[in-house]
Amino acid sequence: MSDERERLIVGVVGAGTMGAGIAQVCLQAGHEVLLHDVDHAAIERGRARIADGLGRLVEKGKLTSDDQAGMTAALRDAHTLHEVAQEADIVIEAALEVMDLKRTIFEALGGGARPDTILATNTSALSVAEIAGASQAPERVVGLHFFNPAPLMPLVEVVAPPRADDRVVDRAVRFVEGLGKTPIVCADSPGFIVNRVNRPFTLEALRMLEAGEAGVEQIDQAVQSAGYPMGPLTLMDLVGIDVNLAVATALWNGFDQAVRFTPSAIQRELVDSGNLGRKSGQGFYRYENGRPRGLAWDRTPSGSMTDEEIVRRLELAIINEAYLCAGEGVADPVDIDRAMQLGASHPYGPFERAGQLGLRAVVTGLRALEQTYGDRFQVAPSLWQVASI
Repeated sequence: MSDERERLIVGVVGAGTMGAGIAQVCLQAGHEVLLHDVDHAAIERGRARIADGLGRLVEKGKLTSDDQAGMTAALRDAHTLHEVAQEADIVIEAALEVMDLKRTIFEALGGGARPDTILATNTSALSVAEIAGASQAPERVVGLHFFNPAPLMPLVEVVAPPRADDRVVDRAVRFVEGLGKTPIVCADSPGFIVNRVNRPFTLEALRMLEAGEAGVEQIDQAVQSAGYPMGPLTLMDLVGIDVNLAVATALWNGFDQAVRFTPSAIQRELVDSGNLGRKSGQGFYRYENGRPRGLAWDRTPSGSMTDEEIVRRLELAIINEAYLCAGEGVADPVDIDRAMQLGASHPYGPFERAGQLGLRAVVTGLRALEQTYGDRFQVAPSLWQVASI
């Protein structure tokens, strides 16, 4: 494989929203892109997304028309996985979050790729090691988890499964840096960093709704007033309630159905009724032309939580999960903090926030929540250790 600072041939498998976004990022970095999808219409839609994204950059003066023309010329269709495997220096799979599908793709890629080609999956929740096991070359398979929208979000989680060669991980990190993104290396654990540590942000909000402790607007406004870019219910509507539920379910199963990751009945109810958020016109809020037009979930709460109690409960649960994550060796505290700020747009990382609140206060708060709500707030062992020093 040539030096990552040079022009590479990047294969992107899957031309949906994420695949198109990743392809655009690679084109902007000066690479040539082979775009593959089993659905030819999906490739055309992907090309249209890329053209729209580059066009917007031209309108903003961030690219010239010549830049756009050169990038468009560097985008080629790949009709088969064999073609991608043979030509690409690095392949990034961005297909649907279905394990059997991803394993089928990697079986084909592993059998046809050159020995020095990096094979990467953009999975957000599935085991990279299990995907890699189908490739015949697990030592050169890593996770490259981009965040949506890929052209704008600065973080890429570089997931290193146990059998990945350290040199391959290092090359993947340099590749991500060459894209102008921030790579953060983590172990292959369910949810990696952000999707795991940030899970209480939405799940605890949903539990407040389920228990009638607070309403949609109060939760969102309390969280936004505390410095977060948007509230958890607005975030779910934006991402897609079905997407959020799928990740929550994968994480719950990945952790042997641990109670703290139990998906919400509200999510299932909304998904079953087709109310998926902004993309369907209705979720927790109603939307017209993509803009919120009032509440859709308007059940009156019976409780009276204060704004401070709402924010503190979410933050304490996130801090506790961050300590569990670090204690298991998924990533170190500094990287977890950076990942949460870059990937979840939090105003500060969970370890930084724990320091602001005081570790003893965090432990006291979690123990009080455990007495009220049960084992899902049980204090992380590593948090106990540092708080007792």
